[in-house]
Amino acid sequence: MKINKLALLALLLGSSASQAQNPLDFGSDIKTADPSGHVWQDGKMYLYTSHDEECQEDFWMKNWHVFSSEDLVNWKDHGAVLSVDDLSWADNYAWAPDAAYKNGKYYLVFPAGTGHKDRVNPEKSTKWMGIGIAESDTPTGPFKDVIDGPLWRTPYANDPSMLVDDDGKAYLYFHGTNFDYYVVEMAEDMRSIKGDFQKMDMGGYEPKMEGPWIFKRGGKYYFTMPENNRSLAYYMSDSPKGPWAYKGIFMDEEHNANNHHSIVEYKGQWILFYHRWLESDPSSCHKRQRHSAAEYLHFDDDGTIRKVERSEQGVADFVARVKAASTHKD
Repeated sequence: MKINKLALLALLLGSSASQAQNPLDFGSDIKTADPSGHVWQDGKMYLYTSHDEECQEDFWMKNWHVFSSEDLVNWKDHGAVLSVDDLSWADNYAWAPDAAYKNGKYYLVFPAGTGHKDRVNPEKSTKWMGIGIAESDTPTGPFKDVIDGPLWRTPYANDPSMLVDDDGKAYLYFHGTNFDYYVVEMAEDMRSIKGDFQKMDMGGYEPKMEGPWIFKRGGKYYFTMPENNRSLAYYMSDSPKGPWAYKGIFMDEEHNANNHHSIVEYKGQWILFYHRWLESDPSSCHKRQRHSAAEYLHFDDDGTIRKVERSEQGVADFVARVKAASTHKD
């Protein structure tokens, strides 16, 4: 009996439509944020995340975790692969990381810092943050801070995003105090920066931002970010250094809270990883805390990104969707 391919597609997708997968299930009550997705040579999806301690004080965070999956539903927690206890130059603020592969090594690029942020009397704040880079022979670490210091001390910086382009050049983007929308090229050995910071042309629109994520698709570069630290927005360019053209918001804010994301293609599907602020049990503080989540991302024919809505299902039907897409191609 012949089965209509479109009917099969609907059947496969519908069979798992009732499953809930947001937030992502990492097999424990761990609170994670700032998920950075990467697909390495072994074909698995890896998520590099910051780790929110239960009811933590003012984003005082101590380590970074790595999770891996082959179906985006069943995840393995590889544990804390780097901690501020491993650093000589920082003791707090283990915030949003990113990762890269180059020279046969895996790199964890991360922010960390010292001091205290006085939110009542900002002039008394002693908080400082810089960006470090650690190396490993495997994607799951452990990672080692081989340069024993930040890549630079001025400007104050966090939220790094690394793009290794097709020609092997590595570009580092970040959020910095009075230093947003800058890029710097990494040295070939990935242990220092090459040359000076370059201010990019953003087409005249430079809202407050944090957490940039840069990726390439179909010859186009995408500079995405939480605009005003809340809604996810993006620019497009023909070059990793711009000039960039602003295209708008593709995910609205939620609960007037920050968001931080990554965008990566996996098995023919484009995935948006991000975090949500949700109440969960068990919890001793009964407040919204951060949890990593995922949605499908879709593009129009001109390369622009379609609006993304948060869902309870997320990517729970990923396996069925990949199978259906393969069947449809046949």
